[in-house]
Amino acid sequence: MKNWARPHWAFILLLFIAGNGMAQADSLAAVKEIKKFQQELDREYRDRSTSPLGKHGATHFAGHDFFSVNLKFRVVGRLKVTSNSPFFLMKTTGPRLNEERVYGLLEFSLQGKNFRLPVYQSSRLMKTQEYKDYLFFPFTDLTNGEESYSGGRYIDLHIPEGEEIVIDFNKAYNPYCAYASGFSCPIVPKENHLSLRITAGIKYQQKK
Repeated sequence: MKNWARPHWAFILLLFIAGNGMAQADSLAAVKEIKKFQQELDREYRDRSTSPLGKHGATHFAGHDFFSVNLKFRVVGRLKVTSNSPFFLMKTTGPRLNEERVYGLLEFSLQGKNFRLPVYQSSRLMKTQEYKDYLFFPFTDLTNGEESYSGGRYIDLHIPEGEEIVIDFNKAYNPYCAYASGFSCPIVPKENHLSLRITAGIKYQQKK
């Protein structure tokens, strides 16, 4: 029995080490992906051709303030598609209305709480080649008006092949309206509120 037990436990230990190594590699890849997202967002705001800050603001833009990367706010959820849901006019901060539909419900757990929130699809973007699989996930949480923008934040998602979908709050960004007037930014629906503090993603210094 002892001769069999030794290789058996050695094999379990090997699997444990291999599993830890894979998890560590996945974590490093996730952090690298988040950092890349942050750098690209900063680059967009520095580029005078794409920045919502205008030419002067883009020139003097010093970079966004982000919460520290926290992989506890990167969760794997399930996307429950709501087939043939009707389009509706989503309110914005301006006169323009966005034609959206609830593409599905995101089911996930975060800090011991279970959530089931709508994710949206644009009637305009779904007809384009570049954004045909784009999903819009706006949300509010308990940091709004303090560390983050009072109007809430957005996350870009994409239609997955199956039900599983990664929701990374470290990639949450602010609407243009947080930085400049003249934009019609989608107002976060009340159904998209998270009753906890999402200390991940972009921060915002409230104007006094």
